[in-house]
Amino acid sequence: MAELANCERCNRVFVKQFREICNACYKKEEEDFKTVYTYLRKRENRAATMGQIIAATGIDEHLLHKFIRENRLQPSQFPNLSYPCERCGNPITEGNICDDCQTQLKEDLMQHEAVESLQEKTFQETKEKTYYAKGEWKKD
Repeated sequence: MAELANCERCNRVFVKQFREICNACYKKEEEDFKTVYTYLRKRENRAATMGQIIAATGIDEHLLHKFIRENRLQPSQFPNLSYPCERCGNPITEGNICDDCQTQLKEDLMQHEAVESLQEKTFQETKEKTYYAKGEWKKD
């Protein structure tokens, strides 16, 4: 169902359905994409770096990252295109985080699971050594 929202780019109120931006900003974004794609289609520009693309087209770097994340510009066709890892900022060409961060997160998760397992084992051992009395206590 449609709802009112503010455009992420221009802050105008619009009816949000499929996109996070208003139609005017969407059209501008599409024009920017065509500009970048036209620039990269030329043989001499296919190996252009992010800095070269920004300087030649005047397009915002965040918008270029968005095009790459959405697979509209594919690093397999344009080898020097990348965007920053969400965790450390190193350049990557696919996914959200780099291989080093993935490895670190896996190690952290395994360490956390080991600590939880040890805590559960300690709790079970303590529980086994505890004696419980059933019934009422009688005072003499």
